[in-house]
Amino acid sequence: MVQTAIPQPASTVVLARPDDRGGFEIFMNRRPEKMDTYAGIYVFPGGRVENTDWSEKTLELVTGMSPMEAHRILGGESEPARCLGHWVAAVRELFEEAGIHMFVPKSGVPSNSALRALFHRLAEKRSALQLGELDFPNLLMGEELLCDLGRLRYFFHRITPAHYPVRFDTRFYLAALPLDQTPLQVSEEVSESLWISPQAALDRQQAGGFAMMPPTIAVLHTLLEQPTWADLCDKFGL
Repeated sequence: MVQTAIPQPASTVVLARPDDRGGFEIFMNRRPEKMDTYAGIYVFPGGRVENTDWSEKTLELVTGMSPMEAHRILGGESEPARCLGHWVAAVRELFEEAGIHMFVPKSGVPSNSALRALFHRLAEKRSALQLGELDFPNLLMGEELLCDLGRLRYFFHRITPAHYPVRFDTRFYLAALPLDQTPLQVSEEVSESLWISPQAALDRQQAGGFAMMPPTIAVLHTLLEQPTWADLCDKFGL
């Protein structure tokens, strides 16, 4: 008898921005063909929740969400620290894969020159984080930053069906593209990326050559319920 795989906790971020017609676009990545899971598939930035995402050290470096709030929002399915780890993983994975960071200085607002220098250092350290040469809490501590979880809006949950050999218990988050930031076009786990409307992504999937997993398709259909950027912001508090 084949043993059913245990779902691994994961987090995914749907990054959104307004378009010039009053609607909105979402940011999607295509995974490289060499990847062990979802090779060549179009996805949102995301990945597994790591132990460091909910470690005591990391939880001292977050703002905008408490463990108990995360526990309440996720329905109390796990201990509060682990629940908050889903939010942290979402921010970390977005930074690793797309270079978009949701960090705030521990003290004060930096000058424009200091902010530019910070962005440059973060860009250099992103690859080290992705390659496991630097962990997330040490990145934050080294730059005297806090991970701002208040920018994420939880809105979707899917567990990979039991017949799949690799399964994920994935929490989906929605976030607006931060001002003055531009996501990477390629990175270590991304062969290409694009901004696209939910309807256009679904149309391309139906036409072929734009492969997506069922949870991604379900998310796109959910987003279609909000036809404008204003509707999306009102619905999810972006």
